[in-house]
Amino acid sequence: MGEQNVERSSDEGTRRAFMKALLNEVRAMEAMLAAGHFESGIRRIGAEQEMFLVDRAYRPAMTAMQLLDELDDPRFTHELGLFNLEANLSPLELGGSCLRRLEEETQEVVALAREHADLVDSRIVLVGILPTLTRDHLTLNAMVPTARYFALNEALLRLRGSDFQFAIKGIDQLNFQHDNLMLEACNTSFQVHFQVGAEEFASLYNVAQAVTGPLLAACVNSPILLGKRLWHETRIAVFENSIDARSEALAARGLKPRVHFGDHWIEESVIEIFKEDIARFRVILTTEFEDDPIGMVARGEVPKLNALRLHNGTVYRWNRACYGISDNGKPHLRIENRVIPSGPTVIDEIANAAFFFGMMSKLSHAVDDIRDHLNFADVKSNFMSAARDGLRAQQVWFDERQMPAQQLILEELLPLADEGLREAGIDSDDIERYLGVIERRVGSRQTGARWQLRSLENMGDRGSMHERLRALTAGMVRNQNEDGMVADWELAEFGVDQDWRESYRTVGQFMATDLFTVRPDDIVDFAASLMEWRYVRHVPVEDDSGRLLGLVSHRQLLRLVARGDDKRDNGDPVMVRDIMRPDPMTISPETTTVEAIRLMRENRLSCLPVVENDKLVGLVTEYDLIVVASRLLETVLDGA
Repeated sequence: MGEQNVERSSDEGTRRAFMKALLNEVRAMEAMLAAGHFESGIRRIGAEQEMFLVDRAYRPAMTAMQLLDELDDPRFTHELGLFNLEANLSPLELGGSCLRRLEEETQEVVALAREHADLVDSRIVLVGILPTLTRDHLTLNAMVPTARYFALNEALLRLRGSDFQFAIKGIDQLNFQHDNLMLEACNTSFQVHFQVGAEEFASLYNVAQAVTGPLLAACVNSPILLGKRLWHETRIAVFENSIDARSEALAARGLKPRVHFGDHWIEESVIEIFKEDIARFRVILTTEFEDDPIGMVARGEVPKLNALRLHNGTVYRWNRACYGISDNGKPHLRIENRVIPSGPTVIDEIANAAFFFGMMSKLSHAVDDIRDHLNFADVKSNFMSAARDGLRAQQVWFDERQMPAQQLILEELLPLADEGLREAGIDSDDIERYLGVIERRVGSRQTGARWQLRSLENMGDRGSMHERLRALTAGMVRNQNEDGMVADWELAEFGVDQDWRESYRTVGQFMATDLFTVRPDDIVDFAASLMEWRYVRHVPVEDDSGRLLGLVSHRQLLRLVARGDDKRDNGDPVMVRDIMRPDPMTISPETTTVEAIRLMRENRLSCLPVVENDKLVGLVTEYDLIVVASRLLETVLDGA
């Protein structure tokens, strides 16, 4: 996540000094560009491997800091969440066996993480979004306790002036409101770096933008968030909203979020990106900086540009411009592509990287200017369509030709990437190996996202959704521990041998959420009809904002029928408000199942509404608890 020695920019004097340093560093970079100080004539590649930690029940495990202590390896670092881990891989010169060496090191760090995870009772999962994540895992208690993260959380909330909120529509729909930064921790990726010369940066950055849509379509692996089936790469929508610092007024005015794809091509140089991001996005963190970076450049010294790098680290373009200093002391520029999700396997990740590097290498010289062949609006639309629909997404390519992503990749982009890798001097066997993984995955249409969705569909309605998501995650872990690629995975099966108790510890894990409700002014006949049609014995009463007002039970309707009293004294029909039980006893999603049973038994209740932030979110009934009890009895009796 970058520089950790940071402060929140609440002190105006500190913020002004940092802004002055930021402007000086931009001028220093301009001087470096004019003087030709940047390393050129060499291509290097690199990557960052992010991963999830889960416990024995395949739920997020808050063990990152203990695991880092066990690992004691400088390549590993923490990420935002205590259930995330990151490994920074060694930069390699593009050519020869670099892809195989990248795979070997990636396999090495993942194997190390797995080995040491065992010591803290955890397992490693490579996936864009962990299916078993719940809102319980997105509190500040799950955030890595560093100054940078808490400062960033405070700063973003201060700029927004309200909670983070968004809606994502896919197969299901998720409407979400959250009060901290931890939504960002839902996402893990395999970020790849491509070093370029300063003089070619603008043209190659534009190429990176152009190929990102079809690249994403080939590697989607994040279809499920908080139990909802959403986009094939839901990371894109989640990340763009998780650190959206815009107030309502700024969003309405059209200001970009801090995570964005961009709205136009780069014209001449990398400096355009840094200037635009400084102009558009307020400074939210500060750090120590050099006193005279311009003078350092004039003396032939290489400045670190700490202020510029920190601010750049708080703006999250999907293709990010990066400044760095090579081991030889020369400054360099990189394009960091952030769209590739973690997993499903290491070989799938390296194949995705090879596909990107190959397209970049070929298009760096095959066309004079990518802008002559594609409209930026189409490029951005390609990216968003790929995030939503994966290989089914429609893509626009050269000469305004439109076709499904699957066809574009197989017929045009894989041969193009093959040529690019061969021209870069990559070993022939490695080209065939990695691009063959892409060809097999795209040809069979079995991306990580589609494997997850098909696996869930194959499980039907067995068990609870929480159990199915645990079985899905267990299937991932088993497949990832074997050599292979996602195109060859068998669908995950419902975990008949898993410990089902882990899916029934709290009511939020199994409560009914697809609720049919009534309003206070509805006629009683409507409530009765709902019970008959939906085979339910309880109907919650709520207002238009979702606030629980009461509960109507089957027993109350029977009492009304027994009295033969279906009209008021004035002849109007009886309303729901006339018979509902107002202010019923409620619980929260975090209430333990044992506590819910106790409350229902002691208060002789057959139903408990589940409320969060004063809004109705679920319902637990006697029938739900009978299911839990029957599982327990079956286990005990079978064991006996």
